[in-house]
Amino acid sequence: MNPEGVTQGFQIKKNEQRMSYRIYEKVKITDAGSEGKAIARIENLVIFIPFVVPGDIVDIQLVKNKKSYLEGKAIRFHKYAENRAVPFCTHFGICGGCRWQNMRYEDQLYYKQKQVVDNFTRIAKIENPRILPILPSENTTYYRNKLEYTFSNRRWLTGDDLKLEPSQNDQNALGFHIPLLFDKILDIDHCYLQKEPSNVIRLEAKRYAVENHLSFYDARKWQGFLRNLIIRNSNSGGLMVIFIFRDDDQEVIQPFLHHFKRKFPDITSLFYVINPKKNDVISDLPTHLYSGEPYITEKMNAFNSLKELKFRIGPVSFYQTNSGQAVHLYRIAAEFAGFNGTETVYDLYTGTGTIANYIAGSVSKVTGIESVADAVKDAKENSRVNEITNTAFYTGEAEKILTDEFVEKIGKPDVILTDPPRSGMHGKVVNAMLKIAPEKIVYISCNPATQARDIYLMKEQYNLEKCQPVDMFPHTQHLENVALLVKKAL
Repeated sequence: MNPEGVTQGFQIKKNEQRMSYRIYEKVKITDAGSEGKAIARIENLVIFIPFVVPGDIVDIQLVKNKKSYLEGKAIRFHKYAENRAVPFCTHFGICGGCRWQNMRYEDQLYYKQKQVVDNFTRIAKIENPRILPILPSENTTYYRNKLEYTFSNRRWLTGDDLKLEPSQNDQNALGFHIPLLFDKILDIDHCYLQKEPSNVIRLEAKRYAVENHLSFYDARKWQGFLRNLIIRNSNSGGLMVIFIFRDDDQEVIQPFLHHFKRKFPDITSLFYVINPKKNDVISDLPTHLYSGEPYITEKMNAFNSLKELKFRIGPVSFYQTNSGQAVHLYRIAAEFAGFNGTETVYDLYTGTGTIANYIAGSVSKVTGIESVADAVKDAKENSRVNEITNTAFYTGEAEKILTDEFVEKIGKPDVILTDPPRSGMHGKVVNAMLKIAPEKIVYISCNPATQARDIYLMKEQYNLEKCQPVDMFPHTQHLENVALLVKKAL
C-alpha cells in the first residue's frame, strides 16, 4: 500500500531498482542521522535527507535507493521545526561542511549524545551503558586550527550564476569540494571555521592568481598550476601557510610566495609543495620552507601539572583540529586511566606523541606506537623539546609491533591508551590487547560506531565502566568519545 500523497516514478536498472523521482508529501523529520543528514520514516522505509532538522515537515524527492535505506532531498517545506536555528553561513545548503547550522547547539549536543548511546546499545550490545553528558565546545565558530582549500577551474555554479551569460561566469574557484563530486569546488566567500587571517589569505590567493593568469587545477585532466592551499594556526600565535603547486616552475613560484610574505607579515611559516600526482596527498612529498620557522607551536599544561608543554607542528603533522577541546579530551583520557605514577603505558596510534608527552609526568614509562615515520620523528622531538625522558616511540603498524617479544622487551603495560582512525582498530590489534590484558584500556575515538564494534569484541574480558563524549566539531555530526574499559575479575 502506498502512503497517501505519493507520486510514483520508478526507474528500473538491471539488478537494481531505483526510485529517483518518487515524491513523498508532508513528511515529518523525526531524527538526526549519520553524515549530518536527518531521518524520516514512512512505513518500513528509512530515508536520509540533508539540510533539514527534526520537526520539519517537508516534501521529499528520492534520489538514491540503497539496500537498507533510501536517500532523498527536501523539495518543499510545509512547516519548519519550532526549535530551528537560522544558518549563519551564506554557503549553507551547498557546502558539505557544518550541516547542522540549522539546528540549535543544545539540540546538536542532544543528538550527538544519542548517537553514542545508540551505537553502544545496538553495536556493542551493552544495556544501559554509562555515558556521561557530552562536553560542549567552548567555541562554536572559528575553532579549527587547520583548513585545506582546493583550487579548481570547475567552479560549482549556483542558481544566480546560471542566470548569467557563460562569458560572465568566472569558472575558477578556491574553496571546498561539493559532496560526492570530486571535480566540483564551491568558491568560498567567508568560512566560519578558522579565525582570520584565514579568509583574507584565501581571497588574496584567488585574486592574485586570477590577476596574474595562473591556471587553476583541473581534476579531470590532472592539469593546472595551482592545486591546494593549507592554512594552520596555533594558540601561541603561529601561522603556517602551505601552497601546493602542480609544477616546479620557480619563475612563477618565487614571485607568488614573495607576494604573500610581503602582504602577510604575520605568516610565521611559509611552505610550498610540488605535487604532480593524481591525488592530493602530500605526506609522501618533500615540503619546502620558503620563509620563517619550519613549524608552529601549540602549548598546553601537562596533566595534573603547571609545566607548560610545547608541541611543534610541521606541515604534515597531525594535531587535534580543535585546540581548545583537545586539552579537555586529553585530560578526560588521563583521568579515566587514574594514574598513580607507577604505571607502564602503551599509547597506540600515538601520532606526534601529544597524549604520550601529556601524561608522561604522571606515569613511570610511556611507549608510543605509530605507523607514520614522520609523526614518530615529531613525537621524539616533542619529548626532547619538553625535556621528557620516560617516553619511547616505535614506527610501525600496531598489529605487527604488538608481539610477545615486543611486550617482553618493553614490559607489560598496566594501561593501554588507543586513539585509532575512524575505521577503528585492526582485528589483530584487538586480539593483541586481549592477550596482553592490561588492567585498563582507555579508548579514544572519532567514530563511536567503530569504537562500539571494537569494544563488543572485548566485552567478554572487559567491562565498559563509562564513556565521555566530547564535542570537537560544532555544527557537524562528528564528535570524540572516550571510553574506559576495566578488566574483569577472574
